[in-house]
Amino acid sequence: MIHMGLLSRANCYSVRRNLFTVHATSSSPVANPIQIPSKDETALILIRHGESLWNEKNLFTGCVDVPLTQKGVEEAIEAGKRISNIPIDMIYTSSLIRAQMTAMLAMTQHRRKKVPIIKHNESEQAWKSSQIHSEETKKQSIPVITSWQLNERMYGELQGLNKQETADRFGKEKVQEWRRSYDIPPPDGESLEMCADRAVAYFKEQIVPQLLTGKNVMIAAHGNSLRSIIMYLDKLTSQEVISLELSTGIPMLYIFKDGKFFRRGSPTDPSEAGVYAYTRSLALYRQKLDEMFH
Repeated sequence: MIHMGLLSRANCYSVRRNLFTVHATSSSPVANPIQIPSKDETALILIRHGESLWNEKNLFTGCVDVPLTQKGVEEAIEAGKRISNIPIDMIYTSSLIRAQMTAMLAMTQHRRKKVPIIKHNESEQAWKSSQIHSEETKKQSIPVITSWQLNERMYGELQGLNKQETADRFGKEKVQEWRRSYDIPPPDGESLEMCADRAVAYFKEQIVPQLLTGKNVMIAAHGNSLRSIIMYLDKLTSQEVISLELSTGIPMLYIFKDGKFFRRGSPTDPSEAGVYAYTRSLALYRQKLDEMFH
């Protein structure tokens, strides 16, 4: 019998099989052939946090640290179910609680049952105080790295205002310009371009090296920081990225292979084959292995 723990990234991807899955579309279901990713491929999962209390109230949130609503909690748990069969070795989140909650709640649904543990590197004392002194416990943990560079776009004087208050104070056309332009920031805030500068730089400097070493990575972050990363991954123009909308609590999957990113499922419609097909194919593969070696 093969222990399921041995189905690591290198092992469970070592055999390719043609599998079929049915996914729902606006038309009739279609069966698509799905290949198990090979051992030289790694997964990158992007999740926008679940609905926050200020999302619910339709307020500009930006970098204000607001928790999830009950709906947001449920969205995070559902996101976890959708990615429960995809290996995850490292998690990156912003420094804001709504993204951290989403990551933690999603991981409660993962089949490997590893414990996500936030790495406190803000000071030497914090790092020293949070060390784990059991190698076995470390093996059953997933490091969670928090970074302000993955924070939401900072909306400056718009933060805490609802749409009507904002329009009354600044004018409807000006607010629309701030929201839908790439390089024009609101007063004392960031443009999408400024958000992209920090988020993409962090992604390239800190996250890509982990993917290059074979780590499977999940990023739980925000609409604008994730749009910025998707702009880089999909080579979108500044005009294309401003029209990209990301749903709360919906996972998006990319495969990293030979230094390139391949999108599995559209960011604008991630309920299509991409995420579900990949998850389903891994589940079927493990089931077949169980049947073969029991």
